[in-house]
Amino acid sequence: MLQVSVVVPVLDDSEHLARCLDALATQTYPVAEVVVVDNGSSDDSAEVARAAGATVLHEPVRGIARASARGYDHASGDVLVRLDADSVPPPGWIAAAVHLLGSPEVVAVTGPGRPREGGRVLRRVWDGLYMGPYFVLVWAALGRPPLFGSATAMWRATWTSVRGRAHRDDPEVHDDVDLSMQLDPAWRVLVDRALTVEVSARPLSGAASVARRTRRAFHTFRVNGRRANPVRRWARRARVALRARTAATSATAAPATAATAATARTPPPWAPRR
Repeated sequence: MLQVSVVVPVLDDSEHLARCLDALATQTYPVAEVVVVDNGSSDDSAEVARAAGATVLHEPVRGIARASARGYDHASGDVLVRLDADSVPPPGWIAAAVHLLGSPEVVAVTGPGRPREGGRVLRRVWDGLYMGPYFVLVWAALGRPPLFGSATAMWRATWTSVRGRAHRDDPEVHDDVDLSMQLDPAWRVLVDRALTVEVSARPLSGAASVARRTRRAFHTFRVNGRRANPVRRWARRARVALRARTAATSATAAPATAATAATARTPPPWAPRR
């Protein structure tokens, strides 16, 4: 059985964190370890995490990218799950993530968030102004689905292959967008509604919150430079797809080249398999 580590960065959010940890305790797939990274909380977030049996790391340098990276580096599981403190995954979330990661060539999986507060109107606003545009616009820019930090799972080897490029020391980056940019555009990332989690509606709490998130999104693209260039990313995807199709066609015409075609279709060599 694959070992799953869950990383949860937190800053002064003990009430939400308690709900997140309670939800992890009811998962149908066992969680090997929960790593809560306290990013300088003044409340009892660390005590709440310890009471739930989580490993608590203290990261004094502020920034969610820094805290998340600290957790990924510490975690020992085959699969690394990233949730936010306000994420509430349903009981089958971990099982669904592990199942989707078993799909051919997949290096990471993610799902959307759904606001816990409010009714139908808020959810429509959320989907129309926040969640929908995030996946549509960033997907178009990256050339494939972006990761959503409140609901992400990846192979540990996915992280170790890109950890040196992540902007962990920049507190102004969107860590999930930044991590998405470090993944090769040709690698396969799945987004699936089976990985939906409940989250707080804080991203829509006011104009200042929206402006801050928008500013950080543009900053994340800017610091990634050429790696964030949509034309380059889509061109990379097209080149890899063309090579795969060419190799597959050659294999059909000449069985002796089947090994070449298989190589073209395989995931990155570090991707663990079941």
